[in-house]
Amino acid sequence: MAVERSNLLSMMKLSVKVLIQSTLGLGRSLDSDYPPLQQFFVVLEHCLKHGLKVRKSFIGQNKSIWGPLELVEKLCPESADIATSARDMPGIKTGLGRARAWLHLALMQKKVSDYMKALLDRRDLLSEFYDPGALMMEEEGTVIVGMLVGLNVIDANLCVKGEDLDTQVAVIDFSLYLKDPQSNESPKDDGKMTAILDQKHYIEELNRHLSCTVTDLQAKMDSLEKTNSKLIEELSAATDRINALKEEQEQLKLENLSILQRSKQKQEVTQQDNEVELETYRQSRQGLDEMYKEVWKQYKEEKRIRQELQKELELQVGLKQEMEVAMKLLEKDTHEKQDTLAALRQQLDQVKSLNLQMFHKTQVEPTGRGEHPSLYQVCGMHFNKTLFPVRLQASERTRKQADKKERDVRLELEGRIDALQKQLGDLDKLRLGLESDLRSEKEQRQSMQKELRREQDNSTELRTQLQQLQGLQKLQDLREEKKQLQRTCEEQEQALQEMGLHLSQSKLKMEDFKEVNKALKGHAWLKDDEATQCKQCQKEFSIARRKHHCRNCGDIYCSQCSSNELALPSYPRPVRVCDTCHTLLLQRSSSTGS
Repeated sequence: MAVERSNLLSMMKLSVKVLIQSTLGLGRSLDSDYPPLQQFFVVLEHCLKHGLKVRKSFIGQNKSIWGPLELVEKLCPESADIATSARDMPGIKTGLGRARAWLHLALMQKKVSDYMKALLDRRDLLSEFYDPGALMMEEEGTVIVGMLVGLNVIDANLCVKGEDLDTQVAVIDFSLYLKDPQSNESPKDDGKMTAILDQKHYIEELNRHLSCTVTDLQAKMDSLEKTNSKLIEELSAATDRINALKEEQEQLKLENLSILQRSKQKQEVTQQDNEVELETYRQSRQGLDEMYKEVWKQYKEEKRIRQELQKELELQVGLKQEMEVAMKLLEKDTHEKQDTLAALRQQLDQVKSLNLQMFHKTQVEPTGRGEHPSLYQVCGMHFNKTLFPVRLQASERTRKQADKKERDVRLELEGRIDALQKQLGDLDKLRLGLESDLRSEKEQRQSMQKELRREQDNSTELRTQLQQLQGLQKLQDLREEKKQLQRTCEEQEQALQEMGLHLSQSKLKMEDFKEVNKALKGHAWLKDDEATQCKQCQKEFSIARRKHHCRNCGDIYCSQCSSNELALPSYPRPVRVCDTCHTLLLQRSSSTGS
């Protein structure tokens, strides 16, 4: 295992050295067909396969370097793009092909050393895929990562989609590393040869460019002829449509006239109906106003009568109260008189008893004594006997008269109270009848007001309809004018579009001819010895700032001023282009696309 690791390490050193020296002398970005680059990928694949564990699956045993390379996606998130593109590549089906595509993309990103360093820092994860004595698990792996840092100087432009990465045979070609060191060829001759080859490639690219432009022009001519025939067909169809639209317009005019006549007739009928309804409404309103005035007068009269009756009722109530007071006083007088009569009757009884006693005494005493009563005593006794009954009769008469008067007064008061109660009941009935009449009148008035509002709304709607009908004619005229203007506008736009197409086509032809003339006359492939500084930023070239040719104009630029890549007609893949050519070519492609 140690011998294998040392052999692989020495092979990696040789392949990296040869690749860097050849690319520095070449002075351009590398393609996938470059032999030292192919051998570098073969050696790197052997290094990654060394000590790889065999994994068992349902299909069989599997030994692929895609498993450890997939770990880089977890360790370095910036490598997710190349991992997904390697997985989703349509022509690749095996894990080995995905791993080869991943290595190609990482070299173009100039991050092979960074990804390998991140992978070697986590040897605990690599132990799942490699045996303990594998190259990636020992110190030789870190040495290889250090050598891979030098590959960041290389500019590679590799096309991964078109290659068959699944079935390539990874065999190391030792002939590249077994050259004779005592060769008589000088480095100057090598430089001349590379310059001649570059100029040859440049001329071939110009020829391809010219042939592509010729084919593009022929294709454009064919497309223009096709578009011309299509435009003629569309013109004929448009004329047919215009004729059909004219016929439809005439039919619409006739229908419009009939609609206008009908609307005028309806308008006249609605005006007459509105006038009749307005007259009936006015008459009904006048009758309602008169009825309302009469009801209002009756209500005022009834209100006045009610107030008078209330006043009379208050007077009668006062009289009733006075009569009640007088009745109480009379009752008191009668009670007092009855008391006096009772007292007088007692006195009369006493007098009678005294008279009887006296009479008996008078009868007894003369017999006993022989004396006779005096005349005065006899007269007094007789007077008393005759006077007391008279007084008693007079008092009884007065009492009977008082009772009569009291009964008469009570009867009169009861009659008046009954009459007043009847009047109050009649007044309440009148009040209720008047209130119900007023409510009915108010309801009728509200209903009439609602009808009036409805009639007003109907009249306003009819007026708006009249205005709309009047404005319909104007709208139709404006629509006809608008249609005419739209037609003229469309015709002018079509003419402008055709003119713009002709102008753009002529401009494209002029630009193509100018480019062809420039390519034929203009910029030649500039030699590396002739340029000491960048043409755009005027910075001098050094080991850090390398020279790069623009594949369009042939001038030499630094990496910053020629970092763009575009697909040129003479190249099958995107190649390096300077900033000025990049902007010009983009403008041209945008103008052709529009």
